[in-house]
Amino acid sequence: MVLKESEAGKTKEKIEKLKAQAESFCQRLGKYRMPFAWIPIGLANFFNLSTLEREIPEAEGLNGKGSTSDKRATLLQARRLSERSLSSEDSYPVSNFKRISLTLNTFFKQEGDRLSDEDLFKFLADFKRSSSLQRRIKTLPGTLKLEISPAPENLGYCLTPELLPVKPFPENRNRPHKEILEFPIREVYVPHTIYRNLLYVYPQRLNFANRPASARNITIKIQFMCGEDPSCAMPVIFGKSSGPEFVEEIYTAITYHNKSPDFYEEVKIKLPAKLTEKHHLLFTFYHISCQPKQGASVETLLGYSWLPILLNDRLQTGHYCLPVALDKLPVHYSIHSPEKVPSQTPPIKWVEGHKGVFNVEVQAVSSVHTQDNHLEKFFTLCHSLESQVTFPIRLMDQKITEATLEHELKLSIICLNSSRLEPLVLFLHLVLDKLFQLAVQPMVIAGQTANFSQFAFESVVAIVNSLHNSKDLSKDQHGRNCLLASYVYYVFRLPDPQREVVKAGAGSSTILTESRYYTFGRTSAVSVGSKLLQSRVISCSNPDIAVTPTATDEEVKNIMSSKPMDHSSSRMSFYVEGTNDMPSICASPRPSNKKHFHEELALQMVVSTGMVRESVFKYAWFFFELLIKSMAQYVHNIEKQDNPRRSRFSDRFKDDITTIVSVVTSEIAALLVKPQKENEQAEKINISLAFFLYDLLSLMDRGFVFNLIKHYCNQLSNKLSSLSTLISMRLEFLRILCSHEHYLNLNLFFMTSMSAPASPSPSLSSQNSSSCSSFQDQKIAGMFDLSAEYRQQHFLTGLLFTELAAALDADSEGISKVQKKAVSAILSLLSSHDLDPRCSKKEVKIKIAALYLPLVGIILDSLPQLHDFTISDARSGKGRTGNPEEEQESTGAINQNVALAIAGNQFNLRSSGTSLLSLPYRQSATLGPDTTRNLLICFLWIMKNADQNLIQKWIADLPSMQLNRILDLLFICVSCFEYKGKQSSDKVSTQVLQKSRDVKARLEEALLRGEGARGEMMKRCRIPAGNDRSAGLNENLRWRKEQTHWRQANERQDKTKAELDQEALISGNLATEANLIILDMQENIIQASFAAECRDNLLGGVLKVLVNSLGCDQSTTYLTHCFATLRALIAKFGDFLFEEEVEQCADLCQRVLHHCSSSIDITRTQACATLYLLMRYSFSSTSNFARVKMQVTMSLASLVGKSPEFNEEFLRRSLRTILAYAEEDADMQATPFPIQVEELLCNLNSILSDTVKMREFQEDPEMLMDLMYRIAKGYQTSPDLRLTWLQNMAEKHTKRKCYTEAAMCLVHAAALVAEYLSMLEDRNYLPVGSVSFQNISSNVLEESAVSDDVLSPDEDGICSGRYFSESGLVGLLEQAAELFSTGGLYETVNEVYKIVIPILEAHRDFRKLTLTHSKLQKAFDSIINKGQKRMFGTYFRVGFYGSKFGDLDEQEFVYKEPAITKLPEISHRLEGFYGQCFGEDAVEVIKDSAPVDKRKLDPNKAYIQITFVEPYFDEYEMKDRVTYFEKNFNLCRFMYTTPFTMDGRPRGELSEQYKRNTILTTMHAFPYIKTRINVIQKEEFILTPIEVAIEDMRKKTQELTAATNQEPPDAKMLQMVLQGSVGATVNQGPLEVAQVFLAEIPADPKLYRHHNKLRLCFKEFIMRCGEAVEKNKRLITADQREYQLELRKNYGKLKENLRPMIERKIPELYKPVVKVHSTRESFRNHSFRKYDAQTSSQST
Repeated sequence: MVLKESEAGKTKEKIEKLKAQAESFCQRLGKYRMPFAWIPIGLANFFNLSTLEREIPEAEGLNGKGSTSDKRATLLQARRLSERSLSSEDSYPVSNFKRISLTLNTFFKQEGDRLSDEDLFKFLADFKRSSSLQRRIKTLPGTLKLEISPAPENLGYCLTPELLPVKPFPENRNRPHKEILEFPIREVYVPHTIYRNLLYVYPQRLNFANRPASARNITIKIQFMCGEDPSCAMPVIFGKSSGPEFVEEIYTAITYHNKSPDFYEEVKIKLPAKLTEKHHLLFTFYHISCQPKQGASVETLLGYSWLPILLNDRLQTGHYCLPVALDKLPVHYSIHSPEKVPSQTPPIKWVEGHKGVFNVEVQAVSSVHTQDNHLEKFFTLCHSLESQVTFPIRLMDQKITEATLEHELKLSIICLNSSRLEPLVLFLHLVLDKLFQLAVQPMVIAGQTANFSQFAFESVVAIVNSLHNSKDLSKDQHGRNCLLASYVYYVFRLPDPQREVVKAGAGSSTILTESRYYTFGRTSAVSVGSKLLQSRVISCSNPDIAVTPTATDEEVKNIMSSKPMDHSSSRMSFYVEGTNDMPSICASPRPSNKKHFHEELALQMVVSTGMVRESVFKYAWFFFELLIKSMAQYVHNIEKQDNPRRSRFSDRFKDDITTIVSVVTSEIAALLVKPQKENEQAEKINISLAFFLYDLLSLMDRGFVFNLIKHYCNQLSNKLSSLSTLISMRLEFLRILCSHEHYLNLNLFFMTSMSAPASPSPSLSSQNSSSCSSFQDQKIAGMFDLSAEYRQQHFLTGLLFTELAAALDADSEGISKVQKKAVSAILSLLSSHDLDPRCSKKEVKIKIAALYLPLVGIILDSLPQLHDFTISDARSGKGRTGNPEEEQESTGAINQNVALAIAGNQFNLRSSGTSLLSLPYRQSATLGPDTTRNLLICFLWIMKNADQNLIQKWIADLPSMQLNRILDLLFICVSCFEYKGKQSSDKVSTQVLQKSRDVKARLEEALLRGEGARGEMMKRCRIPAGNDRSAGLNENLRWRKEQTHWRQANERQDKTKAELDQEALISGNLATEANLIILDMQENIIQASFAAECRDNLLGGVLKVLVNSLGCDQSTTYLTHCFATLRALIAKFGDFLFEEEVEQCADLCQRVLHHCSSSIDITRTQACATLYLLMRYSFSSTSNFARVKMQVTMSLASLVGKSPEFNEEFLRRSLRTILAYAEEDADMQATPFPIQVEELLCNLNSILSDTVKMREFQEDPEMLMDLMYRIAKGYQTSPDLRLTWLQNMAEKHTKRKCYTEAAMCLVHAAALVAEYLSMLEDRNYLPVGSVSFQNISSNVLEESAVSDDVLSPDEDGICSGRYFSESGLVGLLEQAAELFSTGGLYETVNEVYKIVIPILEAHRDFRKLTLTHSKLQKAFDSIINKGQKRMFGTYFRVGFYGSKFGDLDEQEFVYKEPAITKLPEISHRLEGFYGQCFGEDAVEVIKDSAPVDKRKLDPNKAYIQITFVEPYFDEYEMKDRVTYFEKNFNLCRFMYTTPFTMDGRPRGELSEQYKRNTILTTMHAFPYIKTRINVIQKEEFILTPIEVAIEDMRKKTQELTAATNQEPPDAKMLQMVLQGSVGATVNQGPLEVAQVFLAEIPADPKLYRHHNKLRLCFKEFIMRCGEAVEKNKRLITADQREYQLELRKNYGKLKENLRPMIERKIPELYKPVVKVHSTRESFRNHSFRKYDAQTSSQST
């Protein structure tokens, strides 16, 4: 119909007409529908599909399946998968799902004959491929707006798939949210927890093609009937959203003019709870008339079909092809299926003669109908037992009489496990409940009692086994099936024989329905299972009784109140009255003839055999959990909480438990000797057993449980041979037991001496259990030992300590993991005590610390095994560089084992006090750093919290050896807890951060009582009780396994800046706290030893620890206390310290001086006061503090040399402060002390001035080393200071990776020490002095001591450093050897050890000798393997010209650069550096090597001339320098050549080409303690053209000889050299030389000899060419024959051309010899003649 604007009147009429027609159509056909249009929407709009594919399968693996969309039954898998992708309740990756609004404008018209799924998929495929679909299918305009977004967590006004409201259900309701049920493509394994009984009907296709009459617009009316009368249609069909919720009938959509329509409806029906045989689906088929006919109805009846809902009492589901009846249906039609209707009269008329023409699919989602034969049979038979039924009963096709009931029931129990997995899981809770009911309730069948216990138990075991073995079911991290875990936690209740099972089941079911229904975020199997792990709450061992937070345990309350109490009937309160659970059942005790579930279960576990027994042990966790829960409910239900524990359970039950524990232990031991996979199984069973006994401690007599634990430990010991496995298993076992909330009480931990009861285990005979207040009656030292009495009195702790001691003592393979586990267990225990509010009072902590005192003894015994942090963190005190990378390089270069040999040098924090290893300890494997740190945390915690009076008494009684051990331990503690700073946190790797995070957090808890983490104990306290859902959100406690370690892997690895700052803050606080505890310990030791007058042995140790702590980064708080302690020590024991602890004082000076340069005022003030006091007391004790002066001076020199960031200004301020102290000290004014202090400070200021210069040259390494060299030289008369500066130079070289020079510095230092040692001691095994070092370096002689009248080593303060000893000498040399080895000078390593070995032999130090010889072997192996491949230095002559260089002007140096350095590299480096100093335009590099004429240079510029030079040797030297190493070591002469012509050009014709050879001699030989050395002599020789030709021909001949004689032969190299000698293209070279110089006999007789020499060179050259051609002939392959012929031809031509010239001799040369008086400079020069002779000998 067309409407035109111009015809306004007509248009109005048309519109009215249209309205009337539309109204008429709607009235007649309004309730019918037909498909109109469709549109596809791509999922990519909502999801990132690439990550979705990856994430969804993972989520499914965890969760079982989710649920979201109702489905169209006939959709193929692909379509279902697309729906599945959008589904899940808590598994979809929300991060990839964005909220989106879509507006769709184009729709595809639906074609009536293309409604099937296949057609739809073809359309979609076309749609994805191209836009051709739009051309082939008619499109319609329109608008559809959609908004799709993730569902929020809490939905208000939500309806379930059954349209039931979900709480909370608000009153102000808007549009409801509907949950949609999912039909996943794979099975969903989640048990039914709510009532659901839905039927889905999918009409698919109708074929009326052969039916006559009008049947074209077909619709089907679908009804659910409870009878055959039309009024029996039930309102159970879910209506559309626009209509009522439930309707009685529903019509399918119509396809216009189609006799074989396809249908796409889904009809959702709410099934009645009780179905009968009368219930059926009725399908009525109609033709709909579109055009109205007079008197005719719109609907024309075409026929009927139906489907009975039940068949043999089973729900009918699946695909059906039903016949259609044309007439009215007969009576009682519904009890038969349409295919099998008995013949009727009159007969029924069928479409196509009773053929199936109507396809329909029926699906059910039901928690009532199992849809599995095995389950159906089992439930039916159980029902027949529980209810009054009439026999025989019908079960599918068979009839069962009362006589066969027992047999059939047993069969059905056995066959349960054969049912399909999905229905078994769906009805799992009910199946298990029924089986447990059968296990305990005796059944009377036909007058006979039937016992199903064993069958039921075996069936449960089989189900448990199959659930665990199914790959489709999820497991938690411990391999436990989540469905079973959630069953035990949420569902299991004691089967109650006293009441009817049906009733019990109903009650239980009501509670479940009420409390366990979840909506969108409904708990899946995994999260449910995880709550089981959380099920332990403080003071409540029954997870299924919902509790309110209760008061602290009764026993603890009584203890805390410190009142005496009667323990005869003491118990711990475990249960409170349920708040929302079932009321207490069966108040009266049960008759004795009734079975108890826990007893029956235990009995069946004991008597099981074969595969059943194997599965019981394999999945022991489930049966143990069942036992515990049933025991807890039993105790609660019959109100036995107040009974004494011993009488709660029968003796028979206790025997069964004992047997179970024994058998499980044997099984663990048996599995452990099998392969690795079995070991994992054993570990799981071990954990299960531990938790079982853990729970028994809360329910049974504790003495009985302790006996079980004791039996377990003994049994494992007897059966296991591997020590590490044994300790590991027992540790894991004990760790779980010790995490019990009443662990302290179980260990007889008591608050007062009055309330000490007997041990709960009478077998432990601990009647003399005395509390901490009666310590005076015991020997205090014994409290620190793990004695038998202690192990009896404190059973669990004793066992744990025994395992720790055994682990530390063992040395078997894999023991380190066990040691770590043992230490972690104790650390977590201490952490839990520290965070437990019950233990927050100081007096309580004192008692807890007393319980752990034996740990101190164990730690002291394991001292040699502790990781030595002083080695791994070796550094030069506070004077370290600010660059961590450099620091690592420097520490890595000097071997730390060697560093230890030096008795506490300034490089390392070790001091020469008693070596840790010198005490008589047992030797064993070293612990890792983490384990050591954890052990030390425990030690410090005990020391902090223990009774200080007790500690002092203990220390006073200890022998000095033990006290030294304690001091050694404190020394390690200081280094262990050093503050690393924020910078190190940023630099350190993620992995190290993860490891340290755990340690830091627990340190924070244990030492600072912070709230940064949660101890295991407190985690247990804080979990909400009972069935509170939020428990699942907390951490996984109940099956934790080394929880602080394994949980690390899941945490974020990249830390934010705030986290790093927090870590740095915690680390700083911990360092302070730990060091303050250590300081308290030292104060205790000083006081105790002072009282006992044994200070001589200990003060050195105390000082060593204090000095070490000063060398670490410390807080101002600690430093204030530390300096105070130091001053007290100096004041009390000054004389002893200055006389006996010389080396410690030297260290102390350095540390204190470093703090004098601190930027923090408080620290500086404290350090100044301490340093002044040190000087003052040393002066008072000796009236001459020369030694302290020397030590302070050396310390400053050391700091200046090593620490670039050290602050000179602050140090000058400190020096002025000290001077002020000296001037104002009235007591000392009468003495020379103030003047001596002033002299010292002047000296220190001069050293600081050198520092300023060094700062200027910080960027110029050569100049810096020259300056340091000059300073060291200036200290020639002060060996201590020279030694310090040599070490400073060594450290600088090491940082620059100049290892050889660093080694030479240490060799010089060693020579210096040797000189003064030889003055002090005359020992034949010591080196005589620096002379002994000549083989290492000829430069060492400069270390010869100055004459005795200038310096005496006996003078106080001279040569007093720790290096001036034999161990110091050995240490220096060993460090040097390591550096030589790093630098590749392996031959020198041998020379170094030649000096070391006699000293070690004299000391009989065979351990070190072994090490030394192994290092020598490595060095010699390296020489053999690397040989010529080693690359030594490259040398350059560098000349500086110009006034801008100052002192360097006109100076020439030879620079040693790293191997294979090219000329452009050093040129670029120097030009760049001096360009920065003077300006880029002011620096110029002279490109050639000709002599520089300074008059031609610009005075305003700086010129650098750089020339490559090679080592030069005289002929006699070459005889001694045989090896490649010898030709590159001890070099002091170098040569470079400059070509020139007489007219000034560098290059010219052969006859005019001259060459200048320049030989440079350096002041010292390379390698030296510097990388550049001054040139002190220069010699030049000029070669004439013929001499140049002779040199060139000799070189060519040498190349040919080398290539010919090379082994193995190298054909390519030989051919290359040969081509250059005889090849056609280049033979003009040699030939031209011959023609220029040999064509004619020279006129000048002076040139006769040169002419003859060149002739002989050519003669040898031709001979070598011939040899080379012949050699090449043997090496070539078949394809090179022509090349060989060409070579031979060219060789022949060259030989012919040269022959006349070679054979021509000068007659005068063969006359009698006449002395020639030559005026040539070159002939007179001895050196050059030697060089000439050398080259000629090489050529021949």
